[in-house]
Amino acid sequence: MNEIKKQHISSLGYNFIPPQYIPEGKNEYYLRNMQNRSGIKYRQLTALEIETLVRNSNSSDNWNNVLVSEAFNPELVKNCKFFGLVRIGKLEPAFLEFHAVRMQVGLYNSTIISCDFGDNVVVDNVNYLSHYIVGNSVIIANVNELATTNYSKFGNGILKEGEDEKIRIWLEICNENAGRSVIPFNGMLPGDAFLWSRYRDDGNLQEKFKEFTQKSFTDKRGYYGKIGDRTVIKNSRIIKDVWIGSDTYIKGANKLKNLTINSSPQEKSQIGEGCELVNGIVGFGCRIFYGAKAVRFFMASNSQLKYGARLINSYLGNNATISCCEVLNSLIFPAHEQHHNNSFLCAAVVMGQSNMAAGATIGSNHNSRSADGEIIAGRGFWPGLCVSLKHNSKFATYTLIAKGDYSHELNIPVPFSLVSIDSAEDKIVIMPGYWFMYNMYALARNAWKYIDRDKRQDKTQLIEYDFLAPDSVNELIHSLTLMEFFTGKAFLKQQKSQTTLRREEYIKLGKQLLLSPDKIVDKLEILAEGFENSKRKVELIKVQQAYHLFRELVIYYGVTQIFKAIQQNKISSFESLKKQLPTRPKRTDWINVGGQLIEADAIEQLKTNIKNGKIKSWDGIHSFYKKNGDNYPKNKLNHAFASLLEILSIPPKKLDKAYFKQLLQEAVDTKEWITKGIYNSRAKDYTNPFRKMVYESTKEMDTVIGKLEENSFIKAQQTELSQFKKKVKALFKQYKL
Repeated sequence: MNEIKKQHISSLGYNFIPPQYIPEGKNEYYLRNMQNRSGIKYRQLTALEIETLVRNSNSSDNWNNVLVSEAFNPELVKNCKFFGLVRIGKLEPAFLEFHAVRMQVGLYNSTIISCDFGDNVVVDNVNYLSHYIVGNSVIIANVNELATTNYSKFGNGILKEGEDEKIRIWLEICNENAGRSVIPFNGMLPGDAFLWSRYRDDGNLQEKFKEFTQKSFTDKRGYYGKIGDRTVIKNSRIIKDVWIGSDTYIKGANKLKNLTINSSPQEKSQIGEGCELVNGIVGFGCRIFYGAKAVRFFMASNSQLKYGARLINSYLGNNATISCCEVLNSLIFPAHEQHHNNSFLCAAVVMGQSNMAAGATIGSNHNSRSADGEIIAGRGFWPGLCVSLKHNSKFATYTLIAKGDYSHELNIPVPFSLVSIDSAEDKIVIMPGYWFMYNMYALARNAWKYIDRDKRQDKTQLIEYDFLAPDSVNELIHSLTLMEFFTGKAFLKQQKSQTTLRREEYIKLGKQLLLSPDKIVDKLEILAEGFENSKRKVELIKVQQAYHLFRELVIYYGVTQIFKAIQQNKISSFESLKKQLPTRPKRTDWINVGGQLIEADAIEQLKTNIKNGKIKSWDGIHSFYKKNGDNYPKNKLNHAFASLLEILSIPPKKLDKAYFKQLLQEAVDTKEWITKGIYNSRAKDYTNPFRKMVYESTKEMDTVIGKLEENSFIKAQQTELSQFKKKVKALFKQYKL
């Protein structure tokens, strides 16, 4: 049966902290007094003020425990019950207006237990308001329950004095069996969640992460909930153990429990009708509307949850939007889009700049009886309509998956690919470089729009949005070797040769064929190995075209990064440039750490520094992110230079003036076809008769979707090309090339 305790009314509002948890020499208000930084000087009520309050149908267990500021007006307090120590700021004859709702300043029709109020608040029809510190100009109206317990953790996965480990809140991200669980904490960055979810074989490191989290917060009991200045809470049911930042707007919420809601004048957070949020952290500038549900979750800054979406045991990165659908046990990096009611994401790491189409069920198929599968998708992941994937699967950057039921595990290491199923032949077909060949507009706009939409005020982590970056370029170079290997094998198979070569010999043969002007490669059936866990064929198509494209892209990446360094650092001569470029460049491995690209060696050193005590907190790890972000341009330049030399198969000293001029001109040519590809891939939408047929005229089409010539993104790209040409021409003259 329910355990309902009965105590004397005189104890209501007192003994918030159990006596055993109050330090010697302190009282139950010691934390409350520390938390209240309003600067208001409170005094006791006068006899006349008490008389006025009683006349206005107010009551208190002890009027001596109702303290007020000098500018208190008792006529603005009506029909309220006060219990415990209540402190009230200035009340003036005025009203507060927000979104056309106007409410008189004062306290009305409410039960108030041991709370502090700032100046000119509105509290009206709050059935139960307990143990909160309320800021200035706050509106709270029509709320059933707004209360804080003495053991509140406000969504942080910590323990308070006397609590058992089993009640700690964990986020079971990446894997449904909880094997990669992390503890949520206010201020947790995407990189923190990623690093903690990895390296599960390193017990010492894992224990340090847990220690950092517990150490970040006090275990003392007795903290009050806080409601920041200018916050509006109206027409809501249950709000319990919630820390609410300034300028928050909460309307019509069903249940908010054990949360921190970060908000500020610059990044205002909002929670709307029918939402239910339990055990989580809401970042600055978040929007949660229309029946969304979230349990055991973290929403990083400027992310959105809308239209009945469900977010459970998941971390949602910055500037991401989830609406309508269901997301479970996932770690999602910044800039993720998922809008459709019938899409599903489970047990996955999605590394940002991603888009989930309708009907996509990512991670819904397990390959065993236990829920222990995972999917890892590089940034730019785009599963198309009605795609179903099976655990375990892994995808390179910018993988587009065409409609189909992929009933076997996939490992696609080739970036910028289109993956599809040929049902008639029962095979997987992979087109490397699809984006550059057929949808350059979408690829380029993807990079541009996320930079434009990055509304973070705190940019501790430098997020990479460019499609050509150390992670994708490393994959391009690895893919070149794969294409060489598979082409060499395909050629010998076509020749019906019985000779078995070593891997290096296949690669050498394949490279010769792919670099040859002979079109024999187009006639080969080039089959990949290790891409799907099945016996059916996995065929690579347009391989020679992709091979040359990938080489050109790596060269373009290398040259443009050098050119960027020249412009930013004002390098005045070719000789000075040569001195600033590394003499022994090395192409290093990189890791996408929550959207920030960091060299693998640096991550290894970070782990060592954490374990040996050189880094003692999450703040120390965040300083590591900041330092690596500051060093990123230099490290990226070194990587780009090494990648360039590797593709050209030359040492640094071979890069003379003539060669550099040639490479700059090639970069201009590449930039030109990229810009042309952006235009052409969008222009298809204006010339395709099946797209035009829904419009009565070209004028109507232009009115509905906008004129192609007025497309702001295309115009910006054309301007960028023109400026690039001018700068290169000027550099030719400056460097006497």
